[in-house]
Order: sequence, then structure tokens, then C-alpha cells
Amino acid sequence: MATASSGESSGTAAPVRGTALALTGLGALGVVFGDIGTSPLYTLKTAFDFLHGEATPERILGMLSLVFWTLTLITSIKYVLIAMSIDNDGEGGILALMSLLGVKRARRPLIVAVGLLGAALIYGDGAVTPAISVLSALEGLNIAAPSFHDYVVPASVAILALLFAVQPFGTARIGAAFGPVMLLWFLCIGALGLWGICQDPQVLYALNPYYGLRLLAADGFRGFLVLGGIFLCVTGAEALYADMGHFGKRPIRAAWSSIVFPCLVLNYAGQCAIALRGEPIANNIFYRLCPAPLIVPLVVLATMATIIASQSIITGAYSMTRQAIQLGWLPRLNIKQTSEQGYGQIYVGVVNWLLMIVTIALTILFHKSDNLAAAYGIAVSATMLMTSCLLFIAMREIWRWSLWTSGALAGLFVIVDAGFFTANSLKIADGGYVPLLLAALVYGVMLIWHRGTVVVAHRLAQKPVAVPDFLADLKARGVPRVPGTAVFLTRTTSGVPPVMKWHLQHNRALHERVIVLTVLTESKPRVRPAERMSVIQEGENFWRITAHYGFMEHPNIPHLLDQSRRLGCGVQLDDITYYVGHEYIVHREQGAEMPVWQEELFAAMVRNAAHVTDYFRMPSRQVVEIGRQISI
Repeated sequence: MATASSGESSGTAAPVRGTALALTGLGALGVVFGDIGTSPLYTLKTAFDFLHGEATPERILGMLSLVFWTLTLITSIKYVLIAMSIDNDGEGGILALMSLLGVKRARRPLIVAVGLLGAALIYGDGAVTPAISVLSALEGLNIAAPSFHDYVVPASVAILALLFAVQPFGTARIGAAFGPVMLLWFLCIGALGLWGICQDPQVLYALNPYYGLRLLAADGFRGFLVLGGIFLCVTGAEALYADMGHFGKRPIRAAWSSIVFPCLVLNYAGQCAIALRGEPIANNIFYRLCPAPLIVPLVVLATMATIIASQSIITGAYSMTRQAIQLGWLPRLNIKQTSEQGYGQIYVGVVNWLLMIVTIALTILFHKSDNLAAAYGIAVSATMLMTSCLLFIAMREIWRWSLWTSGALAGLFVIVDAGFFTANSLKIADGGYVPLLLAALVYGVMLIWHRGTVVVAHRLAQKPVAVPDFLADLKARGVPRVPGTAVFLTRTTSGVPPVMKWHLQHNRALHERVIVLTVLTESKPRVRPAERMSVIQEGENFWRITAHYGFMEHPNIPHLLDQSRRLGCGVQLDDITYYVGHEYIVHREQGAEMPVWQEELFAAMVRNAAHVTDYFRMPSRQVVEIGRQISI
């Protein structure tokens, strides 16, 4: 067996240092930290609302203490320190973590369920984040110009509609400005926070966890409810892990520890300091840190920051969709590469327009960021809880930690995440059902698609016919061999594929040269060039190619076949005909393996899935599709 390289890069990037580290960290500011970086716009405002009472000094210090230790425990320790050290060949995120735990090598239904549910919940959060972020930014104009109040929602809708409308054109050109804008944002909120702290330095006493614990204990149920607002300060923490593959661990960790974390803490402390001094907490206390003449410029900068944060969420949804497709949990969708320079620069039309519809609908229905806060947090807290469970398994199986050590650390994460999830669950009736409903829909689609593909594969499974016997039979029957090369795409890894039998049944001839091609997706983001494919000659002018791709890669069949010539595979790219099978799903009267409603939904997804020609980048003029009805 010989192997050949496809010439595509893979593996983790080399460590970056010095100027390269600074530039990469600057890029990470514009992509990774947008969500968590704009959380000061609404976190304390929402938390104060949950108290439903006077903002006493004890409560204010307790709020800041809870924010500080939540940022430290969940973001700094759980994600930046622990989770980012458990990577799948440089990639992070709940789907990458699920794949790392070997779900394709062994049946692990519980791990699959946890990973898929966590991924589905991120879609729910992705619809809420742009709405609450843009609304929070524009609401600052109510302080400078109260007459603008009636225009906040229309302006937000216009900005969001424009944001989604430009997605098909890509963000490569304007993306270079994301990092500098976010750097300016963090420096501004840090400076405003420092100015606020100077008004009442006693606010720094809140760094003592005693004040946070006292708030939870003294205010009883209301103190517990505050966790639902406090949690908003870490809603973007999951993005740090999910976007690790774009920038690497070191730049993200450096940007977090040197810029993002200090500026966030300063700003939260500044907001609490002016509240201690007696500044009213009504409306949006974030903007009360800013001198009146500078409010409008700050609103403009905040709006730009929230647009960047929303762009990051949208891009993350595209990336997760591609992973789910490659892993076999979603139907093929048209994926457009919007930039040759960045692999992460992709566009998925269906995801884009569905997100736009839901996001704008939420903006119109909820009107204010305060109302949307009830719908925000529950999806992220549930995802974080799922991640903590998977981290425990990874500590045991990847790091080989003892049960006690893994249980102690992961148990702490689970307890904290469960507390935040429970507090957020109390908001379900007030709007928290929205992201949960969206997540349930995505989760159901994933399960039905996967189940349907398994049933179809079972129906197509036949006793394999050995290639030497097949070729001998062709010769004995005098089946004509016409000039050219035929490439048959199949899921089978041995014997003669069904699509070749269908071709012979209808055309009664076969090409002189035959290639049977199977594309497999591995449980890792990228496959090394040396392991890209294997080529075996199973008969005269008959080759079997097995290609391996990671779940972050996009197969390119013509490029792959061009590389196979180095291994002696007799292929000429201008003389190839590709044969692909297309299944038409019909109802099975007896022995149906799926309920009718699931069968109909699966059949609809099959009909509307992206064509295999586009997905594998094959020239459409050289593709022959062979249809067959499959009763399930």
C-alpha cells in the first residue's frame, strides 16, 4: 500500500513569539473576545435588576466579587488554563472535544448526546447574542438624547439586517480592522473603569470572595437569582475554546491575561465604584462611567464592538456547521469559501438567513436588552455544563489523572456551572425558552439526519463481491470496456460498490480504467499530508483509493486524484467521468425503521442537501448521477 500527500497543510501551528505573538493576539481580540468583551454593557445592569431592591454597599461589593471570581474560575482557570490544554490536534470546542474522546471508534451514546446537545445550544445562543449586544450599545443614546428612545429598535434591526446581508461577500477585507477596534474598545473600557475606581477605591475590597458569598447567603433566593445576571460576564468564554484553532493557545492566553481580563475587571469595578458613590443604577450604569460629552463617541465605539462580537458569533456558527456536516450529523450544505487566505472565512447561506430571521424577530419582540437578558445565559450555561462533563472524561482518559483529582477539579466546575444553569433556568418562562427551543430543533435535526443515514446504509449493505471475481465475470460475459476513466464514489471500503453495479445494469459497459473512491472523515480536525490517502491496485486497471479528511477540512476530489498519479494510479483528469449514487427516500410499508414523521423530515433533508458534486468540488460536466429509490 502506498500513500501520497494532498499538499494541504495540517496539524497545529508552530508556537508564535515576539512580534508574531503580539500580532496574532491582536487578531484574536477581534475574533475571540468580542462576545465576552462587550458583556460589561449589560451584565451589572441585569444583575442589579434581579435584586429588585436597594443597591446597598454590601450588595454592590457582593456583585463585583461574584463577577471577579466568576471570570477567574470559569474563564481563566476552566477555559484558558484547563480546556485549552485539552485540544484535538490544535482545535477546541465541544464538537472537537467530543471527537477527541473517540466517539467514531466506539459507541459512546452518552458522550455523543452531551456533545451534540452542547453544540445545538450554541446555535440558540448565537441568535440571542447579536440582538442583546446591539440593543445594549444603542440604548446608551437614551442617556445623551432621550428622544432617540423610539429609534433604538429600528436602528438595531437595520444594523443587524446589514450585518447578515454582507456575509456572502466575506469579511476578509474589513476583518483586519477588527483587532485594532477591539483593542481600542478594551483600552477605553479599562480607562473608564480606572477613572471610576478613583472615585471610590474601597470598591477593591470586593476582590475578597467573602463579599460574594455573603451576598448569596444574606439575600437568600434573591441572592441566588443574581447569579442569572452575573453569569452574563462569561457568556463568551466558550468562544475562547472553540476558536483556539484559528489562533493557537499562546496568543489567546496572552491577549486574555494582558488586555482582556484586566480591562474587564477594571470596568466592572469602575461601574460598582460609582454605584457606591451614589450614582443611579437605572437604565445603563455602564454609560454613567463616561463623561457626558463623550457618550455619543462611546456609543459609536460600543456599536462597532457589538457588531464585531456578532460577526464572531455568526462565523462560529458557520464553523460549527461545517464540523457537524463532516462528522455526519447534518446534511451537506453549500459552503462558500470567501477568502483564499483564511480557512475560517466561510459562508453558509442557510445558517446565515435562519440566524438573521430569528435574531431580528427577537429584537422586535423583546424591544429592550433588559427583556432579552431573560433569554440570554441559559443556553451558554447549559453548554458550559456539558463541557465540564466532557472535560472530566478527558482528564481521566487523555491526561490519565486519578479519579479523585479529576473528580475534584471537574466537580468544582460542574457545581459552579450547575448553579449558574439553575439560576438561569428560573428565567425560562420570561424568555429563556427561546434558545432552548432553537437548540431542541437543531438537536432533533442532527439526530434524525444521523439515524436516517444509518438506516440508508443498512438498506444498501449487501454481500460484497470480490473485485477479481467481478472482473473475471465481466470478461467471461464479454462486457465492453470503453475508453476513459470512471471514478465511482462509494461508502463501501471493500468489494465492488453498489453504484458500479447500477451503472453496469443500465449501461452494459464499463470504462477501461476504474477507480473506486471512498472519502472518510476522521475524529480529528486535520489529516497529515502523508496520511491523506491510500491507493491499492485490486485488478488490471482497477484501483481503490481511500481518502482521509479531518472534520475541519473540505475535500477536493480532483486535487486528490491528481496527487494519486504519483502512486501509479492511471488517471487523466481531462478524461474522467465521475459516477455518484443519489438515493430517493420512499416509505416502507412493512418493517419501517423510522416513524413516518422522522422519515418525511429525513427525506426532505436529503432532497435539499447540497449536491455531492459541489461538496466534493467535482466538475459538474463530468459527473453522472445514478438514482435509486431506498425504502426505509
